[in-house]
This record gives sequence, C-alpha cells and structure tokens, in this order.
Amino acid sequence: MKILAVEDNAVARAVLRQALQRLGHEAVEAADGEAGWAAFLRHDDVRVVVSDWTMPRGDGLELCRRIRARPDEEYVYFILLTARDASEQNRSDAADAGVDDFLSKPLDVSELWMRLRVAERILGYTRQVRQLEQMMPICSYCKKIRDDRNYWQQIEGYITERTGSDFSHSVCPDCYQRVVIPEIEQLKQTPPPKPAP
Repeated sequence: MKILAVEDNAVARAVLRQALQRLGHEAVEAADGEAGWAAFLRHDDVRVVVSDWTMPRGDGLELCRRIRARPDEEYVYFILLTARDASEQNRSDAADAGVDDFLSKPLDVSELWMRLRVAERILGYTRQVRQLEQMMPICSYCKKIRDDRNYWQQIEGYITERTGSDFSHSVCPDCYQRVVIPEIEQLKQTPPPKPAP
C-alpha cells in the first residue's frame, strides 16, 4: 500500500519511512503540511496518510481537513502522529478535522502495524460500499429507479435530481420500426368512431 508520511523532523521522518518499508508499504515523504498536500495531489493512489500534528506551513489537522474536503474521491484513512497529550479538546479538534486514528511519539512499530491493519480493513469496506452505491436498482419492466429512500421514480427524474440535466424525448430508429410504424398501421385499419347522434 502507498502511504503518505508527513513529518517535519528529518530524523523522525526517516524512522517513519523505514518502519513503513519494513512493514511492506511504499512511503511517499513530505516535510510539512503544504508539501504533504502537494504530494497527496501528485500520488492519486495514496489511501493512507500518517502525519505529524504540529508542523510549519500547515499542520496535520489542516492537511486532514483539505483531504476531507474532497467528498467524491476515494476514502483516505488518516493517522495523526503526535506528542500532544490526549486531552478532551485535542481529541475533539482531531475528530472534527476528520482524523481516523492516533499514534503517539516516539513511534512504536508494532502500534503502527496494528493501525495499518485497521486502515486496510476500513478501506476495503469503503471500496465495497462505494461499489454498492454506484449500482442503480432499476425495474426490468417500467425502468423506474429506486433511490436510497426506497422511492421508485422515472429515470429522467432520478437523473435530473442528481445532475440538473434536462431531457427531451425522441424515438430511436429501432423503436420507430418496432413500435411506431405498427401503431400507425393499426390506427389506419381501425374504423373512425361514429359521430354522436
């Protein structure tokens, strides 16, 4: 798995990189929050970020907020690496920013291994959920689509509601031959209605 390691201390960053590599992962390194954001944008296959909390040019919480501000993208598991105490305010600030997990400094490789196992499991679940969300249940007969509130609606309404697209209706050549022409022929053979007396 490719993991973004963001740490402003060069020695701590090297320790983190070596630990990730020893655990079988590929590390992408960055020395501060801005460099971390740039590296994240360059490597679109990064699904886990391990970031220091306190750094120049954007701290770990700011980096997490920027990643979370991309709601339609693949989920990214964010681990905050910190020497700060686990006060209620610190935990609240981290949760509000979207942090998934914490690691305390100095880095314990067995703790990192355990957090990454959880990250892999969570990312697997999020992939499954995303695949399910991309499926659209559609009626085989009337072609209505069921939304997430179990409401069935015409496909045009469903797409308009989600994309703002407008529709114009037409008839494709196959349906013209298969449906419209036979209907016209049937109308020609039907006698006109008798006028009312």
